[in-house]
Amino acid sequence: MLQRLPYSLLWLLALPLVLLRLLWRARKQPAYLRHVRERFGSYGVRAPGPTIWVHAVSVGETRAAEPLLRALLARWPEHTIVLTHMTPTGRATSKSLFADEARILRVYLPYDLGFFVERFLRHFHPAFGVIMETELWPNLLAVCHRRSIPVLLANARLSPRSASRYARFPSLTGLTLGALSAIGAQTAADAARLSALGARRVSITGNIKFDMTPPDEVPALAHIFRTRCGTRPILLAASTRDGEEALLLDAFARLAPPEVLLVIVPRHPQRFDEVGALVQSRGLTLQRRSDNAPVDSDTRIWLGDSMGEMFAYYAAADVALIGGSWLPLGGQNLIEACAVGTPVLVGPHTFNFEQVAQQAIELGGAARLETLEQGVHSALDLIADADRRNAMSRAGLDFAAINRGATARTVELLAEMTA
Repeated sequence: MLQRLPYSLLWLLALPLVLLRLLWRARKQPAYLRHVRERFGSYGVRAPGPTIWVHAVSVGETRAAEPLLRALLARWPEHTIVLTHMTPTGRATSKSLFADEARILRVYLPYDLGFFVERFLRHFHPAFGVIMETELWPNLLAVCHRRSIPVLLANARLSPRSASRYARFPSLTGLTLGALSAIGAQTAADAARLSALGARRVSITGNIKFDMTPPDEVPALAHIFRTRCGTRPILLAASTRDGEEALLLDAFARLAPPEVLLVIVPRHPQRFDEVGALVQSRGLTLQRRSDNAPVDSDTRIWLGDSMGEMFAYYAAADVALIGGSWLPLGGQNLIEACAVGTPVLVGPHTFNFEQVAQQAIELGGAARLETLEQGVHSALDLIADADRRNAMSRAGLDFAAINRGATARTVELLAEMTA
């Protein structure tokens, strides 16, 4: 309790600033002002029976959780899943993934203060909890531990950079990790870093993202995308982040012939208009996916301003540049691209997905470049070289196939933990 007291006081002092930040973010995403009461532990929905609580903070964690959520529904058929998020985009993603699933309730996780957390747990009474990746909330886990609610940290990853940040607060970090009932780490390196910080009961279960399968509608949607683009080669820039698009557009304008179409899908939907304006400021002709119109032959940029369609963008593309990796942002998941056989190019900054990226490179499904200009140049070379592109496609499919199975291992760990 004493270790958590300064942390709780900081939360109390910061709460007005947190609310101001909600208002600030709502300028671009009005959805931040919906369901605000839930962030304080007040809920208008109830589960009809026993519950399992799963926390997936935002879009990436929610997509990664999909195979596990489906496995939980099958393994515990009498339970309702209370799926918590921190962002509207995470909530919207879960709604699109599980639109017809009545056994999943989606709400916001409350802010990490004891009385808010207590209200959440009293309201839903979860039999056990699962936190995706590395969302460590000291008060939440302490209250779960006190209430004898087992919690698993699933698909856990911890980069050296994040580990060093946690190491600055050894007592609080050790106490928080110690409140977990078990941890399923993605890799041996993740497990070692977590153990060094004081975690116990750490197993290596693998990366659940490898068990993601393209939805049934992906081939048809990818065919629609290809048809709209005609016979033009497609270079996809997937999950791009602020600062990367400007570098990408400059390199593309210099290097790419007019017949190559650049498809940009920004990581955050609130930036769609911003990226569109950036394209137009450079005098490049732009169309949007949301227009639902064929792409004109003189259009240089197609803006992927939609959600939940990333598999289809990958399946339609000839080559994919992975965003977040060209500036020091840690990279984004490249597994979806490999799973549909799209050759992948990443930048130098993949520290959030380092082992996955390195293995994909070693197996030949991906390649690493140092700058976006080099990335665009290499992508254009690949577009012109069908044999090399096909070889990378086969290697990516093999890479995705050999790493599957983490979901089953995680479910078995949960079964042991809750027995």
